[in-house]
Amino acid sequence: MVRHQKNLVLMGSIPIPDFCYSEKIKIRGCSVWGPCLRMREYPPKKIRRVFLMLKTRDLYEVPVLFELLLHPKVYPFVRDKADTIDEYYFLTKKTIEAEQRGELISRTILDEYEKPIGTINLYDIRNNYGFLATWLGRPYFGKGYNQIAKEQFFDELFFERGMEGIFLKIRKTNKRSIHAAKKLPYVIQANFLFPDIYEEVNEDGEVFDLFVITKEDYLSYVPFTREESKEDVEVS
Repeated sequence: MVRHQKNLVLMGSIPIPDFCYSEKIKIRGCSVWGPCLRMREYPPKKIRRVFLMLKTRDLYEVPVLFELLLHPKVYPFVRDKADTIDEYYFLTKKTIEAEQRGELISRTILDEYEKPIGTINLYDIRNNYGFLATWLGRPYFGKGYNQIAKEQFFDELFFERGMEGIFLKIRKTNKRSIHAAKKLPYVIQANFLFPDIYEEVNEDGEVFDLFVITKEDYLSYVPFTREESKEDVEVS
């Protein structure tokens, strides 16, 4: 079983000055009201750590994942769509078998309670390049899970699996995800860098923008960008 783990501090408390005017001080014999400086904690919240993991796919996760992918904010971005739980069992079984044949790499994303919250995948692997596809359940949007899962997956692909590049295709109408992708220094727009691939993903019309993450760019920038972006990028 593949497990990757990383800590993320979501909230905490730090000491800051607390100014008040509740003390009298004497200046040259005269009593006046003046500021006193104390140290207090703000906000008074405990530090919470999140442990996010990736693991190989299993059939026992199907019921939880199926409920999550049916949400209307999720379903359009899921590559392997299923309308019934039996169909999703079948698709998951096919995914597991395809990975055993070396055709793709698929991981389940687990939250800090080891509950399945989505999947992250590399499809259509050719010449050490593949296409990224990932999704999270609606309750987990905007909490930083997406970015952490991607970094863990990229680490596995480049350091352990020998991948040379990862393609992302994002719908041209999905301005939010395109903006988030462009904020990452190791992501490059590839419409003109890989014209054959761009034409391939848009054979039915210019629907997608193409991006690429190369191993060289990722290794150059990743030490400096671990905390730069927490926006979710939806790719399909």
